[in-house]
Amino acid sequence: MQELRKQAIPLVVAFTPNYFVPAATCLYSILEHSDSSASFRVICLLTEELPDNMKLALQQLDKHRLQVTYINLKGRLRDIYVDGRYTVAAFYRLLLPDLLPEYDKVLYVDCDVVVRNDIVDLYDKTDLTGYYLAAVFEASLNSQLDYLDKLGVKPGHYINSGFLLMNLQKLRTDGMVGKLLHAAKTPHLQFPDQDVLNQLCAGKILGLPPYYNSIRTFYLPQYKHIFLRYYTEIDWQAVQEHGTIHYTGGKPWDTFTVQFAVWWHYYERLPKDIKSKWKPNKQLHCLYKIYNTAVGKYSLDSIRQLVRRFKYGIS
Repeated sequence: MQELRKQAIPLVVAFTPNYFVPAATCLYSILEHSDSSASFRVICLLTEELPDNMKLALQQLDKHRLQVTYINLKGRLRDIYVDGRYTVAAFYRLLLPDLLPEYDKVLYVDCDVVVRNDIVDLYDKTDLTGYYLAAVFEASLNSQLDYLDKLGVKPGHYINSGFLLMNLQKLRTDGMVGKLLHAAKTPHLQFPDQDVLNQLCAGKILGLPPYYNSIRTFYLPQYKHIFLRYYTEIDWQAVQEHGTIHYTGGKPWDTFTVQFAVWWHYYERLPKDIKSKWKPNKQLHCLYKIYNTAVGKYSLDSIRQLVRRFKYGIS
């Protein structure tokens, strides 16, 4: 067994019990793409107590490399505006500077993510001096420009908050938790926690290469011309080859979506005890198995190309 590095990387995830398997899939992908000498202190922020059988199952991912702790934050945020599309768990990342006073910086990852890059290397080598966060800026769509203007955020300078390297020390020093929570009380924000991070941290966000948090539009050919307004052809290719997939929009366990098969690939490799805690969509699971064959992949990709050709005039 390889000797582990002395300090475990602090890694934060937030989920509800019904997101247990996606959370486990995300953690599995992180282990798969990190150096085997790296270990993680996984801090799970919960909206309600997680059953003991789930906690035991999660530890089976890798008892040697994972130290898992749980913080139940039920009732902690009572007066935050929560859009029906989200749960209160989305806001928990705003509390991290005060929740984790023992850490100067942490990684935060949403659970609808498959990581395909070494985040330990990112954690070790990123200098956050003077910055609150390091994150990936979205390639702002034309349909988003009016909303960004209302937020006071420039196009191309709006981050997706699903993957963050957070400078907790600076956020604490500047009293940002209270400011962020106060701003999050504003009703009718489209992406509440994400919007306030963009508003209040503007100018103090270090941009990461887009492959560290590749949202849905980064994979769709019809949006490539918009992506290239903010990034390069090399960036586009890096996203396609090894981008960390963030399933914004439809989830691969619910629908046939962008990079659908990648998520199921990692799900299939989970320990049986974890998979037993969840009933997969039988039709989608079957579709993955079909797609995982040469004929199935060719057929489904051909259908996708035809749809794009007729709808967008591209292949």
